[in-house]
Amino acid sequence: MDMTPLNPVAPRLPLIPGPRAATDAGPRFLELGPRTGLAAGPGTERTERWLRATLTAATGLPLPPGDTAGTERTGTIRLRVDPSATWAAGATEGAAGTADAREESYRLTVSPDGVDLVGGGPAGLFWGAQTLRQLLGPDAFRRAPLPGRTWRLPLTDVRDAPRFGWRGLMLDVARHFMPKDGVLRYLDLMAAHKLNVLHLHLTDDQGWRIEIRRYPGLTGTGSWRARTKFGHRASPRWEDKPHGGYYTRDDIREIVAYAAERHITVVPEIDVPGHSQAAIAAYPELGNTDVVDTAALTVWDTWGICPNVLAPTDHTLRFYEGVFEEVLELFPSEFIHVGGDECLKDQWRRSAAAQARMRELSLPDENALQAWFTGHFDTWLTARGRRLIGWDEILEGGLAPGAAVSSWRGYRGGIEAARAGHDVVMCPEQQVYLDHRQDPGADEPVPIGYVRTLEDVYRFDPVPPQLTAAEARHVLGTQANVWTEVMEDQGRVDYQVFPRLAAFAEVAWSALPAPAERDFDDFERRMAVHYRRLDALGVAYRPPAGPHPWQRRPGVLGRPIEGPPPEA
Repeated sequence: MDMTPLNPVAPRLPLIPGPRAATDAGPRFLELGPRTGLAAGPGTERTERWLRATLTAATGLPLPPGDTAGTERTGTIRLRVDPSATWAAGATEGAAGTADAREESYRLTVSPDGVDLVGGGPAGLFWGAQTLRQLLGPDAFRRAPLPGRTWRLPLTDVRDAPRFGWRGLMLDVARHFMPKDGVLRYLDLMAAHKLNVLHLHLTDDQGWRIEIRRYPGLTGTGSWRARTKFGHRASPRWEDKPHGGYYTRDDIREIVAYAAERHITVVPEIDVPGHSQAAIAAYPELGNTDVVDTAALTVWDTWGICPNVLAPTDHTLRFYEGVFEEVLELFPSEFIHVGGDECLKDQWRRSAAAQARMRELSLPDENALQAWFTGHFDTWLTARGRRLIGWDEILEGGLAPGAAVSSWRGYRGGIEAARAGHDVVMCPEQQVYLDHRQDPGADEPVPIGYVRTLEDVYRFDPVPPQLTAAEARHVLGTQANVWTEVMEDQGRVDYQVFPRLAAFAEVAWSALPAPAERDFDDFERRMAVHYRRLDALGVAYRPPAGPHPWQRRPGVLGRPIEGPPPEA
């Protein structure tokens, strides 16, 4: 079947993200009731578990086991995996290619005889189940049935597959800790939007959030700070109470398993060699002890770029090898993120030990020293069957052949990486940093960065036109990033993330036309229904008319940047 975009998609189906092709039989429906069965074929177990638990809770329907052949009762929901599916071949862009497109594709057919949901693989079946839930209406997103509700599905035929194989969300749990239940909640929200990569930013100057048995000080000392800057770093205000928390090894196992049930990969980030003051506060020998009294350092309590970075010593390498050994035990992901951004080189320039290391390695400058540091862990991870990924600064000084790049300082780093044959995840701050403000109005809480409206995010395209078709195949996909310096709780995170994550999800999944040609009016029409789904899920999103009074932060200093963001 031709899987080119169908625009508009069946106008009566308010689906987000929009599918590649759909037909709508008009005002005709399949009624669901107590006799509606759920029939699961081989390979459908994860989706069956999720669908049965989710829909039974929301609807009160028992969904007894049914017959996949559809001979037992009318109205059965039949689940099946068909790896030979051809309706989505070639749909996915990037290095993943056709195999992932087929694995993540699905076809959902609702007829008077029942529901047939077929996935090209288990993941595609699960994404199709998300579409099925949306078609049932916003109340299908509740945790208990409301009285007097009837349940019906519009007669339709939906055929769908993702544009990109990497559809990610980065959560910064280091600046402000998000308890485990909050992470699990965000995994559910990601699944509802067909996002499949959670990038967990686990370490930074302001906190270390993962238990490492070999080095208990990383959480004993590094997981909490005495106080926290309230607002932008120039703010005079402080929250004068300790802040902290970390995930135990079993917490991480639970998060990874919960994500896997939802076909989401968790990519951990252990940031080196910058953004490391929490680790240095716990183990002072990791810092540049010949230029700063590292024993006097504490976990950082403010924001910005910290000058205290790791020393390029053999001891530091062995220490972090020990950290990464435990990280690999907990995270089965192909990629391991090593940060690499905003590593100030001043201490290395003044450090006799760092300069001696540069002479020993015949390195021309400090950028090359960081490249050596990154290259060490690229080789180390490759030897263990994993791949290194880092922020685009890792391009400076040269990059190991197998490494991938998260392009955050605009498109430029991603373009450079793709042209050099490196895989890329596009996440330019000017477009998809969701900590940036959503509106220029004075009521916007703690306004940071450029104005990035819902429409701005909807018109983002992860593949810059400068890339050739061959170069564009190195774009694995895209990711929205959420840095939490000014997001002190779940409500603040929700406000910054939603509704823009819904627009981002459509960019990452759907086969949209060029940015200027996208039908934002149609997206807003579908969002009118999607807001009700978010309400049912308890998401504290930013309302279209502006923040509620309790969402404002009057008097808390931000750092708004005026004008449009640069194109680079």
